[in-house]
Amino acid sequence: MTDLIEFITELDRAGWVQIAGYFASGLVFLTFCMSTLIPLRLIAIASNIAFIVYALLGNLVPILLLHGALLPLNVLRTIQQLIMFRRVRAAFRDRVEVDALVPFMRLKKFKQGTVLFRKSDRANQIFLLNKGQVLIPEIGKLLPPGTLFGEIGLFTPDHTRTASAVCHGDCEVYVIGEDDLVQLCLNDRAFGLLITKLIAGRMTENQGRLEAAMAAEMLGDLDQPFEDISRRRAKGARLREKVRQP
Repeated sequence: MTDLIEFITELDRAGWVQIAGYFASGLVFLTFCMSTLIPLRLIAIASNIAFIVYALLGNLVPILLLHGALLPLNVLRTIQQLIMFRRVRAAFRDRVEVDALVPFMRLKKFKQGTVLFRKSDRANQIFLLNKGQVLIPEIGKLLPPGTLFGEIGLFTPDHTRTASAVCHGDCEVYVIGEDDLVQLCLNDRAFGLLITKLIAGRMTENQGRLEAAMAAEMLGDLDQPFEDISRRRAKGARLREKVRQP
């Protein structure tokens, strides 16, 4: 311990410059060992500070200018990442409402009778009905304002519509395309989580409607205990088609 104290007291300016340089370089090496973003940014900030000290001690103007510019940039990126992580955690905890998609969508107006998409078309857009009603002709269902539709087909393996959608009167519809949706999911993790929760919620809702419809059908079948099996299967298929969203 005494030898270490004597070594430190005997160091001249050049020695301290070298120590600062080695320490700063070690921090840069450490950034390449980080596997998560926030620790990487924090180590990068520490290396910027170490290099600024090294440049000041050694009168190294280029290094001082470089890390003087990198330091506020790393601080800014760290703050942005922390804000994003808070948004992701909030999106995970909070109940998802479809209105949260509106800022990312474009509002379009359609005349009565306009076919938004047909069954078996390629799914490349998600729709949110703002005004008017949309008819799903395969099941004779009218969608009221505030309904999100068309999202299931976008995430199926074959990307095809399971039903058609026709404007039942003049309509205002918010629309987001597949490319914009993918770009937002890649750039904003909170948005990607929002979409995942919306899809999961819709699938759970559809499953609940299917189970309720099948339960009601089974109660009705109690009066016909010997009904043909193929007929029962056909009824089940019709029920699944009825509750499926386009």
